[in-house]
Amino acid sequence: MTTQNLALFDLDNTLLAGDSDYNWSLFLIEQGLLDANTHHERNEQFYQDYKNGCLDIYAFLKFQLQPLSQHPKAFLDQLHLKYMEKVIRPMMTDKAKNLVNQHKANGDLCLVITATNSFVTKPIATAYGIEHLIGTDPEMIDGKFTGGVSGVPSFQEGKVTRLNDWLSERGNTLSDYKTSYFYSDSHNDLPLMKLVTNPVAVDADPTLLTYAQQHQWPCISLRGD
Repeated sequence: MTTQNLALFDLDNTLLAGDSDYNWSLFLIEQGLLDANTHHERNEQFYQDYKNGCLDIYAFLKFQLQPLSQHPKAFLDQLHLKYMEKVIRPMMTDKAKNLVNQHKANGDLCLVITATNSFVTKPIATAYGIEHLIGTDPEMIDGKFTGGVSGVPSFQEGKVTRLNDWLSERGNTLSDYKTSYFYSDSHNDLPLMKLVTNPVAVDADPTLLTYAQQHQWPCISLRGD
């Protein structure tokens, strides 16, 4: 048992006023690293499937991680620095930063848990001052991305699995924390939201908003100043 609280944050359209995964593909197209004609349409369809709750996560990851295998890690890291400045930092709202800082000031254990791959999301979590991240992990062999997935994708029920594994490595379970929070915008996160003591719907999609209102969960917005 710990006296600490646990604060979990979804990333895309929750802490960020936008989607880092979807925009990463657009950024690669803009940089001339992906063909717009073949990639943009599929990117749009996968994003719509996600919003509709019918995303084939493995098909999506095969599509989304394949470009990482085309380039050396050092090149991708430099590219990500540019992505952070041009695309991500404008999505980081003051309200989101303040929420994270409030939990940190309270001494809460903060964790970003996202379906988006950890290559894209780790620097974003770091920019929020959050040390811990659970993302879908791209497979690496000999320092190079293969285009495959390592372990369980942190998507829908997979977020529960990955969180429980992460907590177990720390010698804890979810019930060991004094109280737990999970902030999310998406009905895809309902499996985990139902398990924490304080689920909070953030700029919620219609399905999550309806569920949250029916169960009297707090509904907030982190958009704007």
